[in-house]
Formats: sequence, C-alpha cells, structure tokens
Amino acid sequence: MVLSELGNKISSALAVMNNTTIVNEETINQLLKEIGNALSLADVQMSLIIQMRKNIMAKIKLDQLAAGLNKRKLIKRVVYEELIKLVDPGVPAWKPTKGKPNVIMFVGLQGAGKTTSVTKLAYFYKRKGWSTALICADTFRAGAFIQLQQNATKAKIPFYGSEDEKDPVAVAKKGVDIFKKEGAEIIIVDTSGRHKQDAELFAEMKQVEQAVKPDNVIFVMDSSIGQAAYDQATAFKSSVGVGSVIITKMDGHSKGGGALSAVAATKCPIIFIGTGEHIPDLDLFNAEGFISKLLGMGDMPAMMQMIKDVVPEDPKAIDDIVNGKFTLRNMKQHFQQILKLGPIDKFVQNLPGLSNLPQLSGNEGNLKLKAYINIMDSLSDKELDGKKPITRPRMLVIAQGSGRHPREVIELLEQFKMFEKTFKQKGIQNIANNMAKGGAPNARNMQQLQNMVPPQLMKQMGSGGFQSLLSSFKNMKGGGGMGDISKMMESMGGLGGKGFPGMGPD
Repeated sequence: MVLSELGNKISSALAVMNNTTIVNEETINQLLKEIGNALSLADVQMSLIIQMRKNIMAKIKLDQLAAGLNKRKLIKRVVYEELIKLVDPGVPAWKPTKGKPNVIMFVGLQGAGKTTSVTKLAYFYKRKGWSTALICADTFRAGAFIQLQQNATKAKIPFYGSEDEKDPVAVAKKGVDIFKKEGAEIIIVDTSGRHKQDAELFAEMKQVEQAVKPDNVIFVMDSSIGQAAYDQATAFKSSVGVGSVIITKMDGHSKGGGALSAVAATKCPIIFIGTGEHIPDLDLFNAEGFISKLLGMGDMPAMMQMIKDVVPEDPKAIDDIVNGKFTLRNMKQHFQQILKLGPIDKFVQNLPGLSNLPQLSGNEGNLKLKAYINIMDSLSDKELDGKKPITRPRMLVIAQGSGRHPREVIELLEQFKMFEKTFKQKGIQNIANNMAKGGAPNARNMQQLQNMVPPQLMKQMGSGGFQSLLSSFKNMKGGGGMGDISKMMESMGGLGGKGFPGMGPD
C-alpha cells in the first residue's frame, strides 16, 4: 500500500506508548510528536497536523480521567478517530439512482490517471448490473480519443467521441443526449486534464459542466503530487461543483499523504482509490477501513465483501467445515476461489496483523496457490476425498505428474494437515449448538473455541473481540450460512471493522 511506511511509523509510536510503564503528559507529547513527524514526512499539510494534535489533546485530559480507566486504550481510540478525520470530511458520498440517467463528469490534472479511472468506474458499475456509457470530451490531448475508445472496447462499454470535433462542449452535450435516449443509467464524461494556471481550460471546464449538468463531478487526484494537491484541489473546487474524489496510483511507493489530506480542501468524500493499472483495480474507499489497514489491523468487512463477490453461496461446504469435515478437495476449491479475488497481497491487507507477510507480497502468493492447485490436479478422486493415504513413493509420482518439486508436494500436505487439524475439532459445532439452544459454553468449550482462533488474531481481538465472537456463534443456529460466517469473521476482526481490534468497552 502506498502509505505503508506511514502506517508502520504510527503503529510503532502507539506500540511504544502501549509498553510504557506510566502514561503521563510527557508520554502523550512524545506520541504526538512521532505521529506528527510521520504525517509530515508523508506530505500531509502541516496545518492539518497541528489541528489534529490540538483535537487529540482536547479529548485527552489525564487529570480528569476516572480511576481505573484504561488510558492507553482511550489514547489509541482518540488517535484512530482523528486519523479518520484527516481522510473523511463527514459528507455523505453521492449515490446514483437506479432506472434513470446519472451523469458523472470527471475533472483533474493531466497525467493523474483520469481517463483510466473513467473506464474503471464504468466497469465497476457494469459489474453491479448498471447500464453504463463513456464519452470522450477531451479534445485537447492527442490520443485521448483513441485511449478511451480502446479502454471502452476492452471493457465492452458503449462509447461516444469524435476525432474531428474540437469543441468539447458540443461533444459532451451530444454524447449525453445520445446515451440518455438509449436508456443508459451511468453516463461518464471524460474531460481534458488541466492545471489551475490554465485559465482558458478552466473556463472550458465550466462550460462543459453547464452543458451536461452532471449529477456528480469527480475530481481525480494523483497520490504522488504531495502537498501541491491541496492548492490544486482548492482551485478545482472553486471552479466547478466537485462532489467526490478518486485518488489514483495508490499501488505505488509515493508519499501520498498530500493527496489524502487534500479532501480537507474540497470538503468532498473520497469514493474510490485506484490500486493498479488494470480495469478492475478500483476499490471502494471507506475511511475507517483504510485507516485500519494503514495501521496493519486489517479490514474484515472489506475482506468479506471481496469473498461474497466471487464465492457463491454453498451451504453444504459451510456445513462440512462447521461439522469438522475438511479434505484436499475442499482445500483445492478454497484456493481456486481465493485466486478469483485477485492478487493475494491485496486480499491479505484486509486481515488483521497479516498485511506485511513477505511471502505473500507481489504475485508470489498467487503463484504458490497455482502450484498447489497443479499438484492437487494430479491426485486421484480417492486421495482428494481423503479415502486413500498418500505415501512417500506416491508423492514422487505426484511431483513428476504435476511438474513440481517433491518438496512442494510435502509442503502442500503439511499445510493441509494444519487446516485439517483446525477444522476437525468438533468443539466448534458443539459450542454453536449449545449456545443456539440458549446454553452457555463450559470452561473446556471456551478453551477449545479460543484455541481455534489464531494466536496473533486472538491477541488483537482482546477480551471484547472474543466475546463478540461468542455472540456470533450464539446466533448461528447450528448450521449457519454465509451471512452468519460473515458476522463471525467481522467479529474476529474486532468491532466489525470499526476501531482498534480489542478496543472494546472498558
């Protein structure tokens, strides 16, 4: 993630505070100094950093805290809330209306990734079942028409533009009229990139806005331009009715804080962030989830949404897992579903405490899963279903048949044993059934359930998060379904993705 260094520094500062024997005003000042330095290095506006510090100090009055109150927990919660305010102006995001034409106009600097983002947004809505259309009103940049036309063709989205017409207002107006008559629900108008000093281009932008009367104007901001983003955002906001922000190139290694904090200039919500070069690489933005991932605490609701987008409802598979049945065939199916989610590291960023695993960085995680699937393709049905053991000589045959090294076959089987051991513990079913009937788990059941939660996740959940997990089991009614599993996993993330995991009620 583009701001991983910032997240690591803030997390380290919080960890130091957490390990301090005595929490006093000096401790807080040192914490805020470290956080302020980290934000400054990430190009966040100094005025915003100063205001954030004042807000935190105003909320934390050590001499007024009630006896026995967990000071560290309170400080963490306040810091978390103020970090969210940096990227969330508190304004509801605009939402299109189904069954009617919704005109969206894109504006931004040249080179910010605007034309690519136009296609990404149209594709996002298309996947959700909306009828979408694209219009190229960028008559200034050479190649803009060809670029958007190629993107639209690749994404199979209707497109309108003209290589001969040089008046962007005429192109935009005609395109919108055409697609409104055709019944398009999402009509996106791409405009020329412009700089705040280009008075002529800014006047042209206003004319396009007046002609098409957009329901939403989206300002596209490059995450790499640093503190210059604030002035640029202010200029665009004062010229046209900017209502939303998309931040691009969040997969790079730039500082990025300037772009994120520029939402303070527009007073408009960030609605999406671009996370790659490909058309599907556009993620819905959620301030709480973003800050949670930034600090390495994951975003369980986002992870569950990713799963729901690609994994069909399969009550039988869930029942098998709840009942302790897990085979190599189950494992293969899960790996195939995970690959549909896209890059593994992008998925893992949503898991608390696991966002920085080096073995899952880049494309290595995907390649590893594909290798495992290749190996399992060489297994017989009886071996996949656990009806026939896999001997050492058989491992060599499997390795040769799949074109993999014997070491990888052994590695796969060791991984399977770890999964199998977890799923075969019947305690999870017994506890679920008992609690569904209104009973309380005994001490042994409690220990069994606690042992099923990975140690690192258990540590981050804390007692509050673990109690939420128990509540989820109580509502599972024995068998459960995808909705129940979702609730359970959200509880495992701690507060359902809101606040620090383990920061439950004092």
